[in-house]
Amino acid sequence: MAKELKTKKTDANVRKFIDTVEDEQKRDDAYTVLKLMQKITKEEPKMWGSAIVGFGTYSYKYASGQQGDWPLVGFSPRKQNLTLYIMPGFEKYDDLMEKLGKYKTGKSCLYIKSLQDIDMKILQSIITQSVDYMKEKYGK
Repeated sequence: MAKELKTKKTDANVRKFIDTVEDEQKRDDAYTVLKLMQKITKEEPKMWGSAIVGFGTYSYKYASGQQGDWPLVGFSPRKQNLTLYIMPGFEKYDDLMEKLGKYKTGKSCLYIKSLQDIDMKILQSIITQSVDYMKEKYGK
């Protein structure tokens, strides 16, 4: 039997969560990303679990049988980095990633120390293209 996903949408207050971020720069960056993602998705932010701010929702089902819902795009102000969840990954955005600035990536995670290290117009383009792709692939 497939495992149930632990991280789910909650009714927790997004702004109260961001206000708990101790580092002032990281908190300011979180509010900047919040506004950017809200503008792009035209969705209200929702907490997913205790530490992820997500926008929109898509449903997935893997060949393994695991299925669930997840945000189209989201972020989390972690201690080490501001983590952005770009669900299609980054292969489609090689040309943009070259121009983005200083960052690291995981499969679908973009790790940024500070928004001062990156080009915000490029980030906006990556998020916009990612959200458009997810809506096209999973419907909205």
